[in-house]
Amino acid sequence: MRKGTTSRLRKGLLVVAAAGLLGSATTVAAVATPPGGTAASGSGDKDLQRSLDSLVAQEKYPAALAWVRKEGRTSSLVSGSARLGRQVPVPHDGYVRAGSNTKTFTAVVVLQLVAEGRVALDEPVEKYLPGLVRGEGIDGRRITVRQLLQHTSGLPNYTEHIGLEDFAAVQHRFFQPHDLLHAALAHPAEFAPGTKWKYSNTNYLLAGLLIERVTGRPVQEQITERVIRRAGLRHTSWPQPGDQTVPEPHAHGYALSSVENGEVVDATRMDPSWGGAAGQMISTPSDLAKFARKLLDGKLLPPAQLAEMRKTVDAPLMPGWRYGLGVFSVPLSCGGVYWGHGGDIDGYETRGGATDDGRSVGLAVTALPGTFGDADKGAKAVMSAVDTAFCD
Repeated sequence: MRKGTTSRLRKGLLVVAAAGLLGSATTVAAVATPPGGTAASGSGDKDLQRSLDSLVAQEKYPAALAWVRKEGRTSSLVSGSARLGRQVPVPHDGYVRAGSNTKTFTAVVVLQLVAEGRVALDEPVEKYLPGLVRGEGIDGRRITVRQLLQHTSGLPNYTEHIGLEDFAAVQHRFFQPHDLLHAALAHPAEFAPGTKWKYSNTNYLLAGLLIERVTGRPVQEQITERVIRRAGLRHTSWPQPGDQTVPEPHAHGYALSSVENGEVVDATRMDPSWGGAAGQMISTPSDLAKFARKLLDGKLLPPAQLAEMRKTVDAPLMPGWRYGLGVFSVPLSCGGVYWGHGGDIDGYETRGGATDDGRSVGLAVTALPGTFGDADKGAKAVMSAVDTAFCD
């Protein structure tokens, strides 16, 4: 279990978290007005509620939250407890760390710059970050912007080399982007650019630096102005340097202190700077679902750039998964696919997205798969709950 947890944590995509103190699922009501609006559920949500209850009772996630919109109706459901070992109501649509959902926001800004004629997808990274991307088998003159956004660059993943397996050592540590890049470039290329697909947070670290070089402004400012405000996301933010908190209301997130000792700790308060443009943001299930909806509806990108984003390659993480430019295409049991990303960061896992026919889903659990049980089983259970949300 811990080996699988470590592997996923280092990848920064399908990760796992922590502690089996809750013996049974408990559905609870909101204690405050939810950030995403008034909580509502009905008979059509029974299957999804059972899925959330199972995530708590069977997979031992402390809490599970879901927000769904389909056929003009929205629902907010929760299960579990906001605090481990106690019965504390889970806030409907509470704040969570969004992890790698940040990548889609970063990709949108890069594609907006493409639409403005300031960036070209098939130009080398060297054009925008001269002399920066160099290492053993690594040359920014041979890696394109598209390959960064699509994870086909072959760049080593910095999250495998900064000690994330020892969460206690990095929980309150601040990381500079260039230090993260140095950690990646100290290792050889995984493969020649464009020859394979492999998820690497380094791609989006560089995409963030590219945004800053081209615009002359901080990446967090550009994402806030160009995406968060434009999409009307009132509960999504990029934490300022030194801010280790999650806004209220939220359910606490939990993680393993280290892979070796297996002790479960409260991971809610942490410094997310190691995520950067690859995974630093905070949001809610409803805002993540609404963001995906706005994106597919063409509210954030011109048609040409949205079409480029949806050109996919095989992403063999799970059967049928494909990856575009900052977004996954995930098959549904009821037919078709949804478009989204998902995120994993100590304490929280988020999944969901939107379909072309108007459905949108945001789902979160308050630990990474493998913290409390089998990593693969826990990750698949979360994906099954997302499928139920779309297909119920």
